[in-house]
Amino acid sequence: MARYRVEFTPAAARDLKKLDRQTQKRLSSVIDGLSENPRPNGVKALQGDSSILRIRSGAYRILYRIEDRVLMIVIIRIGHRKDVYRTK
Repeated sequence: MARYRVEFTPAAARDLKKLDRQTQKRLSSVIDGLSENPRPNGVKALQGDSSILRIRSGAYRILYRIEDRVLMIVIIRIGHRKDVYRTK
C-alpha cells in the first residue's frame, strides 16, 4: 500500500506549535501513522461535513481530509476537544 503525503494548513501548523513538547510528540506519532493508514480504527467523519475526518488522541483531536487521487492527507485543525470544533 502506498504512503500518503501529509500536509498541514497554516492554522494546523500553528495549532501544533502552540502545544507542549510531549503533546506534540504524541500527536506527531498519530499523524505519522495516518500516512501509513489514513483510515485507522476510531476515525469518524464530522457530522456537518463528511469529507472531514477526526481522530482522537487523549483529550486532543486531529481534523483532516483525505485526497485519495493524489495520496495526500491535509491536516486542517489540531486542538483540545473542547475547542477544536469551534469555528474562529
